[in-house]
Amino acid sequence: MPCTFDTVDLPTFVGEVAGVDAVQLPTPLAAFDCRNNRLALLGLLQDGFSEAVAAASKKYGPQRVGVFIGTSTSGILQTELAYRRRDPVSGALPADFVYAATHNTFSVADFTRHYLGLSGPAFVVSSACSSSAKVFASARRLMATGLIDAAVVGGVDSLCLTTLYGFNSLGLMSTQACRPFDIGRDGISIGEAAAFALLEPVPAQLAPDAVLLLGVGESSDAHHMSSPHPEGLGARMAMQQALTLAGLGAADIDYINLHGTATPSNDAAEAKAVSALFGSTTPCSSTKGATGHTLGAAGALEAVICALALQHGLLPGGLNTQQPDPALALNYLINNREQAVARVLSNSFGFGGTNCSLIFGRAG
Repeated sequence: MPCTFDTVDLPTFVGEVAGVDAVQLPTPLAAFDCRNNRLALLGLLQDGFSEAVAAASKKYGPQRVGVFIGTSTSGILQTELAYRRRDPVSGALPADFVYAATHNTFSVADFTRHYLGLSGPAFVVSSACSSSAKVFASARRLMATGLIDAAVVGGVDSLCLTTLYGFNSLGLMSTQACRPFDIGRDGISIGEAAAFALLEPVPAQLAPDAVLLLGVGESSDAHHMSSPHPEGLGARMAMQQALTLAGLGAADIDYINLHGTATPSNDAAEAKAVSALFGSTTPCSSTKGATGHTLGAAGALEAVICALALQHGLLPGGLNTQQPDPALALNYLINNREQAVARVLSNSFGFGGTNCSLIFGRAG
């Protein structure tokens, strides 16, 4: 939708979640009140997720369930609002502003573990747009070491002026809804989201629609502060590492959820990396045309989309993309396709060259 968020005056589109301002946190957690944590609560209330976590807590013990959340700007909007209410004489921020429980990046994990009644290890990953993909890898490692038995992972990022004006200053934002991999793509659309998953050890008996985390891959090419390696070097390394860990070859992947931000350089670099590993036949698309780029929440949001693709046998077409760029040698889907899906790969790449790829598969 055209951007009407707060006082922002920019010719761009945003993916704003409706009803966030109306959310009320439980009274004991009122200190955590900010847009980011209200959005987190909306996510925690979806699809019986909180009930599933409660069952896991009862099964393993609350101290054996970790909480690992990715975010980029956390509750920075709360600080922006607080600065508008500074004392006109001293410049002091208002007394009701609580930095630690709102703006601080750990706030969203702290709120989540308090809300869910968990006392296991908890931390936040803030590595730009790979943040909430990397928490899957972090949780997997901690489970493998025996420190925890299960984990709540996810990503939450909310709209704020810092993000919108910041990306605008970099010249990266489109004046229309973003068009990933389109020949006329000209920038990103900022979105916001909260997405969560519960990771548990693989049981002896799997539900028919269970989704497995098969592989993770991480790399850091550190090519440039805000531009990807032009050949997609780090992206390729992350994808290859995920395939190796999963014991799979490129031909075993049925669908790739591309990072696909819709900037000319990012899409081109990712296309080179994907083509080098998978050739030009594996179906792929970016779902950011539907959601906008949710930054620190993108990895978790797209992990959920991949899980739904596996469960429902649906390959999502890239919304808004009209003519895939012929210079990018990919089998890019512009329409939904219904077919059996066994294994999917999801890419999340961030500023500074921080990259993460996840592979998910069906139980059956």
